[in-house]
Amino acid sequence: MIFAQKDFEIEEVLSKPLMAHLSTVEDGIPRDSPVWFLWEDSSLWIFGTSKDSFVKRLQAEPKCAAGIVEYDLEKGILKHVGIRGAASLASCDKDRLMRFVAKYLGQDKQNWNPWFIENVVDPLDAMIRLDPESVVAKNVSFFKTGPNLAS
Repeated sequence: MIFAQKDFEIEEVLSKPLMAHLSTVEDGIPRDSPVWFLWEDSSLWIFGTSKDSFVKRLQAEPKCAAGIVEYDLEKGILKHVGIRGAASLASCDKDRLMRFVAKYLGQDKQNWNPWFIENVVDPLDAMIRLDPESVVAKNVSFFKTGPNLAS
């Protein structure tokens, strides 16, 4: 993994329940898909179904990029992680899937919305691993504070 810029440890942002924008290409036309993600083993893990359009695009062309932004206007925080690389598809690892879901819904499964689990999580059968070739971790939190970065 090559860092083109590294203003902070990427885990600071990637461990949070944020959305990633997954950029893929189909017939030369760029596409964007907002996705949940899990950062483990120095890879970005994304889950979907074999019927999802972004999964089909990655099967045809594995080169892709993901952008994740932590933004808090009141605190003056603006951090960006950009990941470029190639995706590989695998069958769904249930343990990793449960860690992925817990990142967004919390550790206590009793609090998980049964409808969401049945209709959204249970159908997930595709696991995508985005292995970074290059990463940008840029902190531009100075928009409110000037050169003294917000914390």
